[in-house]
Order: sequence, then C-alpha cells, then structure tokens
Amino acid sequence: MKLKYTTLETEITNQTATVWLNRPQIHNAFNEVMISEVLEIFTELGKRDDIRIVLLRGRGKSFCAGADLNWMRDVATYSYEQNYKESLQLSECFYSIYNCPKPTIAVVHGAAIGGANGLLAACDMAICDDETVFSLSEVKIGIVPACISPYVIKRVGEYGARELMLTGKRIKGKEAEHFRLVNKSLPADALESHLNELIALLMSSGPKAMTHCKNLIDEVCNKIDLEEALGFTARMIAEIRASEEGQEGMAAFLEKRKARWNF
Repeated sequence: MKLKYTTLETEITNQTATVWLNRPQIHNAFNEVMISEVLEIFTELGKRDDIRIVLLRGRGKSFCAGADLNWMRDVATYSYEQNYKESLQLSECFYSIYNCPKPTIAVVHGAAIGGANGLLAACDMAICDDETVFSLSEVKIGIVPACISPYVIKRVGEYGARELMLTGKRIKGKEAEHFRLVNKSLPADALESHLNELIALLMSSGPKAMTHCKNLIDEVCNKIDLEEALGFTARMIAEIRASEEGQEGMAAFLEKRKARWNF
C-alpha cells in the first residue's frame, strides 16, 4: 500500500488505521487529488489482514469544508463529459468507504460542509463534538448534493434529507445527532474517550464476522428482497457457524473464555 499521499496522512496502531484528511490550511477541502487518494486508500486498507478498523479524521480546525474552491472553478468550465467523469470518481470515492470490508468510523470536528457529509455518512459510524457545524449547502450555490445523497438519505431518511438538502441550513452536533446524520455528539473533551470505547467494542468482535455482518447488511438493504433473504441468510449463518472463526467463537462462549481475537 502506498503510504505517502499528497492530501492524506495514514497512521496504523494496534490494527487500527487512521486516515487523516491533510489539507488543514484550507480546512481539508477536497479536490480531484484527495478524491482519488481516498478511493485508493480505502480500497487498499480493506484488503489488509493486519487492519481491523479504519478511522477517518481531519487535521487542523475542521473535518472537511467540502469542495476546494479552486477545483470548483475548474469544474465550472468542464464539458458534460468531463463533469461526468469527475463526478463518477467522486461517487466511487464515497462507495469505497461504504463498501470497505472493515468497520469504519468518522470522527468529525469543526465543520462538515457539502460533500464532507458524504465522507462521514458513508462510514459505518460517525461521531462528532457538540460544536461541529454541518450543512448540506449545495442548493445555496444552485447545485445539488447528488453523489452524497445515497449515503445521507440512508442515514437521515427521506424527510430528514428533504429538510437538510432543500434548506441547506447549518446545524450543530446535537441536532445532527437528532437527524441521525451522526451516531453520537459529545462535548469535545469526551470525544476521544467515546471513540476508544467504540474501538474496544469492535476489537472484541470477530474480524471476519464483522466483514460478514457488513456484507449481510449490504445484501439485505440494497440487493435482495425479503423472500430472497430467507435462503441467503440461512446459507450465510450455516457457512459461518462451520468456519474456523465461528467454531472458535462458539467454543470460547461455551467454555467461558476469551476468543483468540480478544488477546
């Protein structure tokens, strides 16, 4: 995996990878380079057996201020074909986060404006401090939050999305929690402690079981109907119970000991 990036920094500690958006001088606003690098790193981290959790964070005063103004000026002059190509890569960037086989957590502070909400909404979990400002502000400049919409709508639902996307209003952490845009908003001094609790909970879960769980949720929510789920879910649990990790987990439970991945 490429460890040096132009717009990102990566830290790996105790099987947890932290991807830092690293353009603090412009509040981590994203451009085509960052989009490409986020797509690349989440794809690569998902393949690594030594990584169990991926965190997404921002350096400096903000998580992400949305699109880089200089990039937007360039995009404004693009042809339809150029715009489509650039937008498709943006969609693929969000999907690479959503589809990552590892549990993902966005840790949000400062501001999450426009497309930044796609980055956090695509993660399995998102937490923030109470003073974080959120806005789906695209309508204010005559465009729409198209590429982020699948993930934001999954989080907040249709009518929450209508309110946030049509008004473009600014909300803070507790209201973002109320909308379910984030899982939890906390005082700034409690954020790291809560994050560590989440990491500990995930570390106590079977690594392969978590990947299977993500696949299960994806299939049931996005790909199959209820009737198809009957056979799919039965096959999945039958296969996993017979797997090495499933056997170890059930044996540890019955023998009242920790499973091997807990040491």
